[in-house]
Amino acid sequence: MDRDSVLASLLRRLDTVSKLDPADIAAIRSLPIAVRHWEGGRAIVSDGERPSECCLIIEGFCIRSKTTEAGQRQILSIHIPGEIPDLQSLHLHRMDHDLSTLVPSTLGFISHASLLTLTHARPNVADALWRDTLIDAAIFREWIVNVGQRPAPARLVHIALELRERLLAIRGGTEPATFEFPLTQEQIGEALGITPVHANRIIRQLREDGIVDVSRGQVRVLDETRLAELAQFDDRYLHQDPAA
Repeated sequence: MDRDSVLASLLRRLDTVSKLDPADIAAIRSLPIAVRHWEGGRAIVSDGERPSECCLIIEGFCIRSKTTEAGQRQILSIHIPGEIPDLQSLHLHRMDHDLSTLVPSTLGFISHASLLTLTHARPNVADALWRDTLIDAAIFREWIVNVGQRPAPARLVHIALELRERLLAIRGGTEPATFEFPLTQEQIGEALGITPVHANRIIRQLREDGIVDVSRGQVRVLDETRLAELAQFDDRYLHQDPAA
């Protein structure tokens, strides 16, 4: 892939959450990046490892997760092109969770040394990455509320609407009626804290109620108004306006 394609989503994302000047953008473009293709369901970095590089998602989707001693997995977050989901490994040297691909993905690996050199030389870039990390924490807080306090149907549509908003930020356009949602029923259960059987029931009920159809790795919105009422989705926690 050419360098513009590799960095396009990252630069769009950083421009959404912060404002970088041309020199900052040029410095980011000069980062050495090793592009690799990863099959779906493969670990990128695992709990307990000490990575020496960070992973930029160029194409595809990744998840963070933790697994209990009994083998039960909780999906903690979903990550999209333009994000560096293991950026915290710059300063928290031992991973405390797993990062893996959801689908076949193209990833860019950037050494910690290169990123540290960049952030020391370009304070604006350091600020942008720090703001990005704070937004990541805000999303975590919303996921805790989602899993802990919302009924399961609302949990599912809230996560779906969040993913739509985040994809719109890097791809542009208007809110689509159909968008990617690359989780299996088992993975939906792991994200919502419910069993796959319960997840299947919720998906079927949402479809029968004419709200959304979740199938084949996509969400198709059937009734935007009822979807908004069920999700009670407020996108402020995504902080997609640099001035806000």
